[in-house]
Amino acid sequence: MRVLTYILGGILVLLLLCGLVFYAQVRIDDPVLDAERITDTRIDTLGLHHYRYGKSALQLNDKGLWELHLTGAPYERGVAFGALGKNLMGQKEVAFIGEIRNRVPSETFLNFLKYLVGWFNRDMDEYVPREQLLEIYGSSQLMADEFDYIAPKFHRALSYHGAHDIGHALQNMNLVGCTSFATWSQHSEGNRLLIGRNFDFYFGEDFARDKVVALYRPEEGYKFLSVTWAGFSGVVSGMNEKGLTITLNSAKSDIPTKGKTPVSLIARQILQYASTIQEAYEIASSFDSFVAETFLIGSKIDGRVGLIEKSPGKTALHYADEDRMIITNHFQSKELFPDPLNQEYIGEEVSTYRYQRVEQLLDSLAPLTPASAAAILRDKKGLNNKDIGLGNEKAINQLIAHHSVIFSPEELVVWVSCAPYQLGDYVAYDLKKIFADSLETANTPYAYSDSLTIGADPFLASAEYRQYEFFAKTRDRIQHLGFTGKGTPLTEAEVKAFERSNPNSFLTYYYLGDYFKIQQDWQRAINYFEKGLTKEIARTSERKHMQEGINLCREKLNND
Repeated sequence: MRVLTYILGGILVLLLLCGLVFYAQVRIDDPVLDAERITDTRIDTLGLHHYRYGKSALQLNDKGLWELHLTGAPYERGVAFGALGKNLMGQKEVAFIGEIRNRVPSETFLNFLKYLVGWFNRDMDEYVPREQLLEIYGSSQLMADEFDYIAPKFHRALSYHGAHDIGHALQNMNLVGCTSFATWSQHSEGNRLLIGRNFDFYFGEDFARDKVVALYRPEEGYKFLSVTWAGFSGVVSGMNEKGLTITLNSAKSDIPTKGKTPVSLIARQILQYASTIQEAYEIASSFDSFVAETFLIGSKIDGRVGLIEKSPGKTALHYADEDRMIITNHFQSKELFPDPLNQEYIGEEVSTYRYQRVEQLLDSLAPLTPASAAAILRDKKGLNNKDIGLGNEKAINQLIAHHSVIFSPEELVVWVSCAPYQLGDYVAYDLKKIFADSLETANTPYAYSDSLTIGADPFLASAEYRQYEFFAKTRDRIQHLGFTGKGTPLTEAEVKAFERSNPNSFLTYYYLGDYFKIQQDWQRAINYFEKGLTKEIARTSERKHMQEGINLCREKLNND
């Protein structure tokens, strides 16, 4: 008995030592001393959904976009961001954690992931510029207490800035599939540079709500606009006062083993401090990333775009051979095009298919205007206008976009899409006017220029869109049932309604095949998988999934 006690005691001491070593390794020190901390975070309410903190302000405009004006030193800006967006930030974290729980329902595995992510990001602060650390730390002070059991607030905030990276590294989760394009010279009306992009980062409907148009007036660097969400200081789509634009498109990555600089924070550094493509390339080259990414850089000074392609071991700068460029999710430069992972992803065919569809539309709609750029970004068809159903990853508009933007660098105008997806109005922000105004007048009544608005997609008011809403909700029910084993089974009427809601999409039959496989109705699962195989399938891996589903169900039938 005494020996057993010694053994158990030894195990407990070992576990305690392991815990202390783990804590020492993953702990990230606060970048602000206690004596320097800003503790007064009270905000002034100026009207309905209109708030001020110091010289910074937040207001919900009549189009459903939050307009955030930030100024001051880095830490001060961060506190302002957190104080003004505290409620929105809390809602985003609830949505983010909720979606993770939906996809990973096991508490044991979630607890394991918590420590894994902590270890993975243990040195992230060493790869992030101090200015950004201070801003992120400032906003993290206002994060919700209810998730402190996951990690301290500052740790969580840094990890969330790497969520985009983790999302596209986990290719099988299909969280991202962005599309961008640019035209200039004879390909654009008036020979001006025009850029369009869809940011297809999807982590549930709740996360997609409450887009923020952040207008920064930093003490150092250039003033800039970034389309973001509450508490996120990184950049995924933006333009600065010099007419330099940046958008991110993911590329095929291995699962990373150690956190370095999140790509959104590399993009933030570029947007705040670069005015030309070469300057952007030099900044990108100075950082180590932990996933593969492409940065489309538009430049008023250069009058064209350049594509910075970055892998964990290499950075390349690619220029187009003609006066336009298309970017989906594969590398194009001579340095990175041959990369085995890139070739593997090209073999999936989804990125190249979408690339070819953009080519067709640019040819048919030339010369490009902001309105025709919006039409391309909203396009739901396949090659040669084929009906491939709704939500297909081969489509430019997959009906999952967090936001969509159009840039005119020469005019310093940014069009930002209103919800849902890119179907609402594209609202125009004239940076020349906004940054010339004082903070007191920049958002009175709102920052956007109503006369430049591009109207909503007629699809939004159609019966087909209402059918798609039913499809999306039912799809989420099926996925939830698959992830968790919980949920109400579909009625026969709901199954038939789901079929009718999106009849030309392989996804309809893909999900019904999965659903009936869960229900162990092997023959119906086979029937739906077989029908799905007759449609335009996005990825070869999705075709393989249905084929393997058929084989499994046939085995089950033969064994019964």
